Amino acid sequence: MRIQEITLREISMKLVTPFETSMDRLEVRRILLSEVNVDGVTGWGECVAAEAPFYSPEYADTAWPVLSDFLWPMVKGKKFNSACEVWGLLKRVRGHNMAKACLEAAAWDAEAKQKGIPLAKLIGGTREEIASGVSIGIKDSLDELVATVKKELAAGYQRIKIKIKPGKDFQPVRRLRQEFPRIKLMVDANSAYTLEDFPLLKQLEGFYLMMIEQPLGWDDLYSHIELQKGLETPICLDECIHTEEQARAAVELGACKIINIKLGRVGGFTPARRIHDICLQRDIPVWCGGMLESGIGRAHNIALATLPNFSLPGDVTASKRYWAEDIISPEVTVSPQGTIRVPTGPGIGFEPRLDLIEKLTVRKERLV
Repeated sequence: MRIQEITLREISMKLVTPFETSMDRLEVRRILLSEVNVDGVTGWGECVAAEAPFYSPEYADTAWPVLSDFLWPMVKGKKFNSACEVWGLLKRVRGHNMAKACLEAAAWDAEAKQKGIPLAKLIGGTREEIASGVSIGIKDSLDELVATVKKELAAGYQRIKIKIKPGKDFQPVRRLRQEFPRIKLMVDANSAYTLEDFPLLKQLEGFYLMMIEQPLGWDDLYSHIELQKGLETPICLDECIHTEEQARAAVELGACKIINIKLGRVGGFTPARRIHDICLQRDIPVWCGGMLESGIGRAHNIALATLPNFSLPGDVTASKRYWAEDIISPEVTVSPQGTIRVPTGPGIGFEPRLDLIEKLTVRKERLV
């Protein structure tokens, strides 16, 4: 196999409703796409880097030059036997996992298309459908939050996750438990707290949460170890886990009981599968997180979530939750039971809508 050329695009997509976390409030998403020609077969990837360096140091304006100036030269003209070898070709670049995943995932899509099999099967997936949960941003009022949760439950989603931050934490969780005593409920802090907030985080245990996701610093493994010792509620790590070494350390040291695996955050399918296997061997459940992806990134997440240890509902949702019109055909849909069927066509199993992609494109570069 050989990557013959890459076309990079930045597209601009407006969210159906603004999405607020402890880090930022977002209305328009900047999304980088890679169209990779592998021996005449096209594979697609998506860079999930955010608009600003709030979730991680990497963001859209760093990802583009890393892809064009460093990652492309590392694979240009190189032969490899399968997409799983692409990660090794990129290892000289430290970090920049979201840029790497944009290229690496596209190579996996191309290989699956060459072989005429679904991407999920190529990576070792075992599921015909995946369980879908929903992530709800911070709302202006508790009534608005309750109304949103009612709507998502009616749509079939199996698990509700709400974003929290200091001042918008205890009251929203208490209200939801009063209104919905039996739902699967979790919270995501996106690193908004410190160990000094232990009394508050301990209070949340009274509401029978599935997990508390990334409560402390994005690179603070030690404090999560201390916090998990004092909590019965499982801590789920997200931002802290960028490599398989960090995943192994987190599990062995007791920093968490659950790990959220995001394809972009860890660098692609090859490292994601390694982290999955580490967790599987140690009975640590994993689930697939979301980064407000377009349909292309969403399709890759569906494939990832078919691996056997993805035993908890993830953040992979229907296209219409975020976009008035998605860039794939057909769009991703969720059943009334809160599941997504895994496509059976070759590669990601969805067709990129080139006409819409071109319409949304704000910059484009062909690398040969």
